[in-house]
Amino acid sequence: MHRSIATVSLSGTLRQKLEAVSAAGFDGIELFEADFVNFKGSAAELRRIASDLGLSIDLYQPFRDFEGMPEAQFRRSLERAERKFDLMEAMGAPLMLCCSNTSPLSVNDPALAAAQLHELAERAARRNLRVGFEALAWGRHTSLYGQAWNIVKQADHPQLGLILDSFHTLSLKDDATGIAAIPGDKIFFLQMADAPLLSMDVLQWARHHRSFPGQGDFDVIGFFEQVLRAGYTGPLSLEIFNDLFRETPNRRTAVDAMRSLLYLESEARQRLAPAADAQAPAQPVAVELFSPPPVPALSGLSFIEFAADEASAGTLGAFLEQIGFRRVGRHRSKAVVLYRQGEINLIVNAQPDSFARSRFEAHGTSVCALGVRCADPQAAVERATAMCSQRHDSPVGPNELRVPAIVAPGGNLIHFVPEALGTNGLYEADFILEEDAAADAGGAGLAQVDHVALGLALDQLDTWVLFTRAVLGLEPGESLELADPFGLIRCRGVANADRSVRLVLNVSLSQRTRTARTLSLTGGGAVHHIALRCDDIFESVERLRASGTRFVPISDNYYDDLATRVDLDPALLARLRAAGVLFDRSPAGDYLHIYTENIEGGLFFELAQRTAGYDAYGALNAPARMASQAQQ
Repeated sequence: MHRSIATVSLSGTLRQKLEAVSAAGFDGIELFEADFVNFKGSAAELRRIASDLGLSIDLYQPFRDFEGMPEAQFRRSLERAERKFDLMEAMGAPLMLCCSNTSPLSVNDPALAAAQLHELAERAARRNLRVGFEALAWGRHTSLYGQAWNIVKQADHPQLGLILDSFHTLSLKDDATGIAAIPGDKIFFLQMADAPLLSMDVLQWARHHRSFPGQGDFDVIGFFEQVLRAGYTGPLSLEIFNDLFRETPNRRTAVDAMRSLLYLESEARQRLAPAADAQAPAQPVAVELFSPPPVPALSGLSFIEFAADEASAGTLGAFLEQIGFRRVGRHRSKAVVLYRQGEINLIVNAQPDSFARSRFEAHGTSVCALGVRCADPQAAVERATAMCSQRHDSPVGPNELRVPAIVAPGGNLIHFVPEALGTNGLYEADFILEEDAAADAGGAGLAQVDHVALGLALDQLDTWVLFTRAVLGLEPGESLELADPFGLIRCRGVANADRSVRLVLNVSLSQRTRTARTLSLTGGGAVHHIALRCDDIFESVERLRASGTRFVPISDNYYDDLATRVDLDPALLARLRAAGVLFDRSPAGDYLHIYTENIEGGLFFELAQRTAGYDAYGALNAPARMASQAQQ
């Protein structure tokens, strides 16, 4: 499929945008008029630059306030169109986008709109150009694709067709199923955009908050499916107005953009495929859709790896032993130590001249890699690289296992550990284990990794949502905004279906919060806390306090307020208060949790106990933790 992107979607000069788009593997661009107006060069020069970069100029846009106008304004608009046609011929752009009228001078007369668009198409035909008519969600008289299609049908000109934009349809909650009945050859162009669900003016929503498919909450896959069912064969393009994207380095944005289209195609292909037990043939599609290896079947975190040097490795190791971990092995060929408690494996890597050491030198003591258990690691890496991620190959010594890995956004690694190795196979191969390494030493009763929380720069959140969705097959949950004493924190969980892999993505909307200050040291994309699950949090807390572990203190006022919000047994409330444990309740179950004080680099741990079907992360308690940390 021919993949395109509007130049308005990226930051930089027009030439820089084209270079980023080409590097990301796109086939063409939609040229946004303002980008050309501010370009220091002619249309012919732009055509040459694009051609040299392997890009076609698929669309010139937008042509505004044309149809349904009084005669005098209509005639002036035709002259305006002729000048645009001159440019399009010179730059080799075959199609003009004409968006529905927003002018107060326009009249609500579909027949007049059709006649005027027919005349515009006739002028375009003389130059072998085409015109696409698009319904803006805020169009004065035409805001729905069905209205635009009726006008195009009435105009009845071969050089006039429909342009569809997922944002305009889905933001108005218009029914997209009717698209499948439109003849595919009359859909001249397709623009895709996702967005978070917001309650605001649709024009402001459109101009500032669009996102790439897979980053928002719209059913963009369903929309795309209907366009394919219509028999559409034209470009698949992105038109994204987003304030953050206008600031973000355009090479990174372009990679996200390509990943979003590949994800969209692969998901639509799955929807159009027949069920495994069905006899019906697959839904015929007139274009070839991207078909990567399937989403990896993840079954939990195998390990978390920390970057350190010799000194910090000792400090971190002492802390881990304080919270109940036991040193159970050392690496066969590297300065790497394995700590274990329950099913949790934590690796401290102080090997000089290694990837971990480079991360330590950049960010201090920090998490540098996650190991996820996976049924088919090779297919997982192949999917990741197909979805624009970079493969990473670590050096291995004799008899050590090569575990496939990829580079996650921000530079850390994700290793895909074969499920076939079982719980201990990797460590038996790569480490010299203590004789009783497999024995349960009891520790502090911490059994599993519940979730890993990342602190991200504001412009990384959408990148991570798309990455975890498209590459790892994790689905995002609700987006929340939490109050830090010095600003707001936006928080969003992502998880696989059985919840064996959970990540929590956090961004600070202020530069003064603790999260923001930590990011200034780590460079963003860093794990800022690790939640460890236990079966009896009160017993675990008691053991850890006895070992000298310090927890973030919680105000007595929190527990007074808790008693007014949740119907709790007084004895349980007293235990929570005495232990300093926080509490959250959902209709499905309860969540009890507590946070350690920070160790090096701002990293801290959370102890968590889930009951019944509780499926969140205690986010409503985060302000109590952040306020307490600010007061210390």
